[in-house]
Amino acid sequence: MTTRIYLDHAATTPVLPAARAAMADALARWANPSSPHADGRAARALLEEARAAIAAALGWPHDIILTSGASEAITIAAARAKVAGRIIGATEHDVVPFAMGSGATVLPVNQGGIIDLDALEAALAQGPALLAIQLVNNETGVIQPAEAILKRVRAAGSLWLADCAQAAGKIELPDADFIAVSAHKLGGPPGVGVLLVRDIAVLEPSGGQERGYRRGTQDVPGAAAFAAALESGAFREAMPRLALLRERLSDGMRHAGAIVIAANTPRIATIGAVALPGLASASLLVQLDLAGFSVSAGSACSSGSLKPSHVLAAMGIAPDLTTSTIRISFGPHTSDAEVDAFLAAFRAIAERRRAA
Repeated sequence: MTTRIYLDHAATTPVLPAARAAMADALARWANPSSPHADGRAARALLEEARAAIAAALGWPHDIILTSGASEAITIAAARAKVAGRIIGATEHDVVPFAMGSGATVLPVNQGGIIDLDALEAALAQGPALLAIQLVNNETGVIQPAEAILKRVRAAGSLWLADCAQAAGKIELPDADFIAVSAHKLGGPPGVGVLLVRDIAVLEPSGGQERGYRRGTQDVPGAAAFAAALESGAFREAMPRLALLRERLSDGMRHAGAIVIAANTPRIATIGAVALPGLASASLLVQLDLAGFSVSAGSACSSGSLKPSHVLAAMGIAPDLTTSTIRISFGPHTSDAEVDAFLAAFRAIAERRRAA
């Protein structure tokens, strides 16, 4: 192949043209937004315009803390939410158990990756807690039942931290107490994100910038680019088409002998995980890479180590399948032709495996 095909958008998706233009414009107004002089005030105005645009695009009427990404947003909420308990789902991103601490209660999921609601009720009955359950899983695309979770959290007087890195700009966000978002998952630049906060009073301040809730110089160009990526609506507009494209991918891979992970569970259109029994993920990734396709073996934060996925293990998937699973993920401009080319390469690899 002379042109590579990128199907790892859940790791990072290319910066959209509108975001590039907004960042270039903001870089020309480079002053520190905390400075009191005219240049600083102009940078501050641009920052607050971006903040308001992000809030409007996400439909969020409450507070927004600008961060370096979803991982920092999760860490801030986990460390400073004013409730004693900590509860996490078994399939959360790697940063969550680290940020929430070893004493956090871990909730199981069923074979489809959905949180055990009975276990959630039992954990919440132990007293007010911060619950960390992502809306969309970053490895499988499984969508958690937001309304059912929210109902139980509110009834227990607890707080919900929703990792929405894979959901923001694509599907509706829940009315959680904290929501973590990264710009680079939706067409903005890496290194900028937000923590959406429903009630700032339940978060312990740290001093510094962001009204005293995050220290460090704010990234004005990053915020402007983030806002522009959301305002473009690129992902949201593409979701109906991508849902059909993901089904086309799943059908083609089943015909090639692959097993679709969580096939009967609600999943976001942009992420699909499949296993090819008898062929290790590492071998499959190498062969696809040589053929000109960029995919991953799961979360970008852990796929480099190719260690077994804790997400798939928590779902009760057999070890031989967990070590044979890859993730294919779409961007707003992923085409039918790209998916067809990928399927042709995948079928060729599967046929060679069967012939070996």
